[in-house]
Amino acid sequence: MAREGRAMGAAGGELVTIGEFARLSRLSAKALRRYDELGLLRPALVDPVNGYRYYDPAQVEGARLVAWLRRIGMPLNRIGRVVALDAGAAAVEIRAYWARVESETAARRDLAMYLVDHLSAEGRTMSRMPDNGESTGKPENPGSAGTARSGGCGGSAGSAGAPTGLGVPVGLGVPVGLGAPGGLGASGGPGLPGGPGAGPVALAIRGAALTDIGVVRTANQDAAFAGPQLLAVADGFGEGGAEASAAAIGALKPSTWGRDGVLSSVDLLNALQDTADSAAGAVRDAVAPCETPDGSGTTLTAMLWTGSRLGLVHIGDSRAYLLRGGELFRITHDHSLVQSMLDDGSLSPEEVASQPGPALLLKALVGEARPAAAAVACRPDVRLQEVLAGDRYLLCSDGLSAVVDAAGLRAAVAAAEDPEEAVRRLVGLAREAGAPDNVACAVADVVVEE
Repeated sequence: MAREGRAMGAAGGELVTIGEFARLSRLSAKALRRYDELGLLRPALVDPVNGYRYYDPAQVEGARLVAWLRRIGMPLNRIGRVVALDAGAAAVEIRAYWARVESETAARRDLAMYLVDHLSAEGRTMSRMPDNGESTGKPENPGSAGTARSGGCGGSAGSAGAPTGLGVPVGLGVPVGLGAPGGLGASGGPGLPGGPGAGPVALAIRGAALTDIGVVRTANQDAAFAGPQLLAVADGFGEGGAEASAAAIGALKPSTWGRDGVLSSVDLLNALQDTADSAAGAVRDAVAPCETPDGSGTTLTAMLWTGSRLGLVHIGDSRAYLLRGGELFRITHDHSLVQSMLDDGSLSPEEVASQPGPALLLKALVGEARPAAAAVACRPDVRLQEVLAGDRYLLCSDGLSAVVDAAGLRAAVAAAEDPEEAVRRLVGLAREAGAPDNVACAVADVVVEE
């Protein structure tokens, strides 16, 4: 009798059969059975005698959400978390997932374009070989160093006063460019040592770094370093944040990842990625003793010097800037939810300051490779950056960039006589602005080696 009553209820519209629910939800019966097994979409009733599944028509909206999330490629385990959230929280989770997908897709796209450019240039070089019956001439200057990071690309050769590429000067009332200005590498540019007719010159970097606890925080989880081969900042978070930021930079200090003339651009990128992976491993080891390792981690923005180019490693919302020709260019792209909302137009630059709560990172170096609420463990972006004598680079945590606007950064970096003065000025500006977070910055000049 109970069984007969359930069947009548299904026929009366209170519950529907799996076949009818498949039609309503546009999911196959096979998919519905699979989602039941995984706990994503449980039937409202399962007949204990024959195992028939019955669904409440009110479940259709949730079933369609599962189908749509599968259509955008979201993994089943993440779908399980999304469908358990309320509508607002689910929207935030979906946005964070898609921003990560776009970031990783852009990184693969740019790496593909770099390989196309690299192989095309190699083909042109081969066509000029004496074996092909043509004069060798002077090799072309590689104005683009290529990239394997989201949103960036190298520019073509240009002078120091008129950098080319996708970079946009900071503070001009336009969106900050994602790509670095192109350069002439170690050959220099007009008006600089090593300009046209002067031949290649030896370049070096000279830098300084400084961290500050700020006005509000009781502990400093930021780290910064400046040496002859490395410029780096890291912004730690969570229980093991201080250990994570120190470990990330420490893993890069002994690096001998490549020297120009020994490794090709492709080999340099591979070696640079290996170096970035070593930093990720060091962070995991450093925060392993924490109670929740996946809740501790760090951002990392670092530049490694090869002798004529800089290798950039970037993950999180710390930033790198380039001062060239009096203009300040931002050459990294934040891996944050706010940045993704700026990118898709759902948030205006003026609305950024009104966003509540701490920054939600889409990418960071975290303790374990499983999903976490505040950060997703994934590989850092890497790229090669051409340089000019006279370039000045700024790396900083969001404790500086969040409270000092672009015009203030440019003025402080441009006015300083040397990197030491620059980092003192920058930390001073952050403290004047209230310094609600730890502050880390590193500044380096590209100079002609004596």
